Amino acid sequence: MGAAEALPLPTNLVFVDLETTGGNAAYHRITEIGIVCIENGELVDEWSSLVNPDCPIPAYIETITGISNEMVAEAPRFADVAGVVLRKLQGAVFVAHNARFDYSFLRGEFQRLAVPFSAQVLCTVKLSRRLFPEHVRHNLDAVMERHGLSCSARHRALGDAQVLRDFWFKMRRELPLLKLSAAVQSVLGAHKLPAHLPPDFADDLPEGPGAYRLFGEGDALLYAGKSHSLRTRVLAQLAGGESREQKLAKQVRRIDWVETAGELGAMLLEAEWIKTQKPLHNQRRIDKERSFTLRSSVVHADRIEAVAIAEVAPEELAQSFGIFHSENDARKALMDIARAQQLCLKILGLEEGAGSCFAYQVGKCRGACRAEEPLILHKMRLQLALSSLKLKSWPFPGRIALRERDPRSGEFRGARSADLHVIDHWTYLGTARSDEELAALRSKPVGSGFDADMYRILVRYFSNHPKLDWVDLRETPSFTAEQP
Repeated sequence: MGAAEALPLPTNLVFVDLETTGGNAAYHRITEIGIVCIENGELVDEWSSLVNPDCPIPAYIETITGISNEMVAEAPRFADVAGVVLRKLQGAVFVAHNARFDYSFLRGEFQRLAVPFSAQVLCTVKLSRRLFPEHVRHNLDAVMERHGLSCSARHRALGDAQVLRDFWFKMRRELPLLKLSAAVQSVLGAHKLPAHLPPDFADDLPEGPGAYRLFGEGDALLYAGKSHSLRTRVLAQLAGGESREQKLAKQVRRIDWVETAGELGAMLLEAEWIKTQKPLHNQRRIDKERSFTLRSSVVHADRIEAVAIAEVAPEELAQSFGIFHSENDARKALMDIARAQQLCLKILGLEEGAGSCFAYQVGKCRGACRAEEPLILHKMRLQLALSSLKLKSWPFPGRIALRERDPRSGEFRGARSADLHVIDHWTYLGTARSDEELAALRSKPVGSGFDADMYRILVRYFSNHPKLDWVDLRETPSFTAEQP
């Protein structure tokens, strides 16, 4: 069997591009549709139409597309062209650049009319990435420049759809069939879903980052997760590759999700859901009421004691060492450090009784219990040994809004532009997506106790992102304010 038979290319395709009033299919509407139809490998039709969105077109969108409110005022509404659009799309592979954006908008419009629509979707952003992984940028302008493609009307629906057609035919001419076919099949990626979920469920899953929840019978929360690609992660989990995931997939009856601008928002939301909603199948995280840390004793200056993190004030965290599941775990960690560094167990309060400690008797203590090592030197060695466990000080002047931008915004029009995560001394208070939400979070009480999970997430993120974009909420209440 030849390569063409083993990996056949789709022969009927519709290259689609939309212009819209914004990036969210739930709230924004279509202003222009462009469709190029290919049947049996040949161009058979090109069609486009402006669409009256029944809502104003924002000025920044008009600047990008050139489509004004005056231009669409007399244009047909989507309901008027829905029949034509549906006939052109049916039975063909739906091809677009960031296809989920265009596909979700069209599905949303059809759903408003109670018209079922579903199709195989081929994203040319993903196709370009698989075919040319050595390149970083795969937005339409980069693809055009890389392959010598031109466009008579960039950022207009038919013009951009024609570019995608030209890209497809160029790939067919210049690439080995096996390579192109393998990439196409990989991007199309058929997923087998559990029988009790709607067959078109996968069509609504977004490509971008976010957190998701799986619900079972009686709407019981089974699992909360996160991913840099919700669609990829959820479909992989529902496919049930492992026995544990297979068991979970069979129980799922409903799924919801929240898209975020990036990985931090997804991690924070997942941690918040796990902490407050306690999904049945998530591995339990350390509960803040049961978490312990090590700190200097308030009674014996030379001793280190295990204390519940919930009892530590946020401003005192920098004088604490490590986060542990239990008091026993904290004391064991201190014991291990003492033995490794030849510290005195009696001075530390880990051993009772008169005379020298047992470690001294076996040559594992430098004699602080017998005044052979000065206590000040013993204390310095102890602080040095604990330094790697020291909890971080809050590095900001107070409550902040940490701006997280969507790195896909150059390639994916449906991507969130930015989220503002409101945080106060390692306490996550919520994410704002408007001035109203930010105002509410700006005055939200911090609550009590220290959240170990949030601390770990934020410390790791700060370490990996040395240049943070943040707003001091003591001074700047505006969502759009930029930190200098």
